[in-house]
Amino acid sequence: MPGLADPAGAPDLADSPPPGTISLPPAVFLPPAVFLMGPTASGKTALAIELRERFPVDIISVDSALVYRGMDIGTAKPDPATLRRAPHALIDIRDPSESYSAADFRADALAEMARITARGRVPLLTGGTMLYFRALSQGLAELPSADPVVREVIEARARREGWKALHDRLAALDPASAARIHPNDPQRIQRALEVIELSGRRMSEMHERQPRQGLPYRVLRIVVCPQPRSVLHARIEQRFRHMLEQGFLDEVRALRARGDLHRDLPSMRCVGYRQAWNHLDGEIDCAEMCRQAIVATRQLAKRQLTWLRRESDALWYDPGMKTAQESVIVQIAKFLEL
Repeated sequence: MPGLADPAGAPDLADSPPPGTISLPPAVFLPPAVFLMGPTASGKTALAIELRERFPVDIISVDSALVYRGMDIGTAKPDPATLRRAPHALIDIRDPSESYSAADFRADALAEMARITARGRVPLLTGGTMLYFRALSQGLAELPSADPVVREVIEARARREGWKALHDRLAALDPASAARIHPNDPQRIQRALEVIELSGRRMSEMHERQPRQGLPYRVLRIVVCPQPRSVLHARIEQRFRHMLEQGFLDEVRALRARGDLHRDLPSMRCVGYRQAWNHLDGEIDCAEMCRQAIVATRQLAKRQLTWLRRESDALWYDPGMKTAQESVIVQIAKFLEL
């Protein structure tokens, strides 16, 4: 596993930044932040709470599902007692009928980080939405705003033909974006097609031309990932079955009963909710719903790990190793002393 890069190594002030990069002060002069990343069901929340009790850190959630109110069981949202013990920013900030983009997250996270830093504390960003981490670290291209009419046209076509067919269409129009987007990721497929429809340009081209904005913090990156993969798979299955015991289906029934939600909304596309919605529509039985939800969650974890392997300067942590957590604590203590 990759080790931790020395965060104290400040760049030579005589060096010029690469073209298209916004220059930042040397790292030694930037305030600290910690990124606690990992696949779903890896134990990030438990570690984040432990770190908050040991260090002057405040937690910011980096999870596209936890932003939604009323979606508690299926998102494995920390319970009220845990949130009183260790408050998390950017939880319960949107209604499930609303959208929340990576650009929204970046703006909100930067504001929260600034507030935490102003209090003399350190932002601890934890979650598994890798697009949000990238948006925060590198910035985002200036893409056209979402258009409800265009989105409805794309969703209607998906209902007729399936998302696989739309992914094939994206591959023909924007091969680079299609290569990065999994065929089972309808939200990102929809957005890439929407950008083409609204701008007449490929999203990959717009990303390439956008200057990297950088992040005005020096960051310690930690990845939480149980080993071997079979351990993570077992945790995913165990967690979903526990969600069912906690009343997950009743939670989805309550969301459906509102009357203003449907399964094509970003909130209802979250893993587990989509399968539960299909089950309550009578399309699949309970056993098949469980199977599909567990498989979809494992596929999500696989995509998350693909992103995480690009974090070459991250410290990897296996929560199953007795000495690993103490090693992480030692590394954070050293990092915060700089």
